Amino acid sequence: MTEYTDHHAPEGLRTRGTVVVVPGRGETRATYARFGRRLAADAYRVRVIDAPAVGTADAAESSAAFGRRLAEAVEGAAGEDGPVRPLVLVGADAGAVAIAAFLALVASIEGTDAGRPDAVVLAGLPGRAATAPGTWEAELDVRTSCPAHRSTLTQDPRVSRGSLGDALPDALLAAAHDTEADVPALLLVGDADPLADRDALARTAKSLPRARLSVVRGAHHDVLNDLQHRSVAAEVVLFLEALRDGLVPVVTVESSAW
Repeated sequence: MTEYTDHHAPEGLRTRGTVVVVPGRGETRATYARFGRRLAADAYRVRVIDAPAVGTADAAESSAAFGRRLAEAVEGAAGEDGPVRPLVLVGADAGAVAIAAFLALVASIEGTDAGRPDAVVLAGLPGRAATAPGTWEAELDVRTSCPAHRSTLTQDPRVSRGSLGDALPDALLAAAHDTEADVPALLLVGDADPLADRDALARTAKSLPRARLSVVRGAHHDVLNDLQHRSVAAEVVLFLEALRDGLVPVVTVESSAW
């Protein structure tokens, strides 16, 4: 079975960039079908990989292995002239931790050049003191209030129930929150996410040279897939479009009554 799920730009449209999506704890590639289709509809080449293994390995070793997986995924999504740039890594939960730790800890690993991004989106980055839910219903309540997303998670036999309570290594969390990555970064967090450390996220965003922290009103931990998924996908697309133009927004608000 392939370890990737691919979403392509509509036929006849020029691909505007490459996006690699990294799921979080318990999630599968199917979790991001809706998100992948939406970005692809805007002419981005999207590849969803399997969630990373971040349980017990040494942080540097785990990041190195993750970097090799990213390189393979990007290589496979590339055309004759390489991947369509910009190349953006989007991670949720442990996927966001793995991406941030990879950028922070792996300065130079042979064979990972293809996986090095032009920018990152870190969604639902958990805090160091995040507490675990108990029952599946309690986990769903932590994850999302979106009926469609709850159904997707519940009906997917490959979703690992209860894994949202699996502890992430302190070294990886520290590396993720203390990252000094110099690539543009969009951090997304729901204001109803009980696993988030908003103060730590604010410090992380302020410490990075080119970062934006966007807080989604009413969203839970699965901020890419919660009720506000349309607005969140739009925020991601706006980031992708600005990235193509030197981080200069295409639209700015000159006057508004709301």
